[in-house]
Amino acid sequence: ACCVSHHETNRNAIHAPLSHHKIVPRNTINHYLLLSKTTTTTMKLAIIATLVGSAAAFAPSGNTVRMQSSIRSTTEDEVTEVAAEAAAAPLPDIVPEPVVAPINGWVPNESLPCYGLPGALAPTGFFDPLGFAQSGITLNDVKRNREAEVMHGRVAMLATVGYFAGEAISGPFNIHGPANDQLQQMPAPAFAFLTLSIAAAELRRATIGWVEPDFGDWTKTLWAIRDNYYPGDIGFDPLGLKPTNAKDFANMQTKEIQNGRLAMLGWAGMCSQELVNHRTILGTIDFYNKIYSGVNPYESCVDGVVC
Repeated sequence: ACCVSHHETNRNAIHAPLSHHKIVPRNTINHYLLLSKTTTTTMKLAIIATLVGSAAAFAPSGNTVRMQSSIRSTTEDEVTEVAAEAAAAPLPDIVPEPVVAPINGWVPNESLPCYGLPGALAPTGFFDPLGFAQSGITLNDVKRNREAEVMHGRVAMLATVGYFAGEAISGPFNIHGPANDQLQQMPAPAFAFLTLSIAAAELRRATIGWVEPDFGDWTKTLWAIRDNYYPGDIGFDPLGLKPTNAKDFANMQTKEIQNGRLAMLGWAGMCSQELVNHRTILGTIDFYNKIYSGVNPYESCVDGVVC
């Protein structure tokens, strides 16, 4: 009885109305099932489309190949057209920069003082207070100024020796007195010969170092120095003293320029002294020796004669 009662109770419970549960309509269930299937189908289609797109990225399509061919054809046409225009256009007149060969081992360098020409010496070094070789001066002007300096230095060295020698020796024409007064004592033929000799030497130097004048356009050749000319190197070396080594040549050039500068100062001093007291160099030395010794330098002078 106990068992039967329990069975009945369970059956009644199963078949009893479910008043406390929510009844879902069949239409709603069908809607949920349809939505679930649609979502699954959509996801599958999306995955398939992604895979197909990825694969297509690695396989060139017909349109892509045609597009690339079109671009390549257009580019080649443009390049061909530009090349044809460039070939037909006249070429500009390009003047190559002249290559300056070393001259006695010297190559002009614009970044160096005086384009690298020798002549600087301690303690002054490069000394140019008046700016004859300052930055911006052309190479031709620097070479021309150096040419003038070297040649005037050589003349001054000869003149310095000539002052002492000419005043110590009367010479064949019985010339005497201060050197400043000796030129006008020369006979006319000797003076003419000296003048012609100097003119010939200067003309010879001009043909070696200077550009030939162009009378049609003289401004282009006026003061123009030859590119391959080293200032002062006129090829006159009877004693064979010119070094063949570039360093030795630069050292000798420095010595010559320094001695020439000193000679120019010395000659200017001697010339000025003789213009003031009209005495020879040795006569001036003797004059001041008498003064410093307490002797009257004028006691043996005759009236009207400078002594």
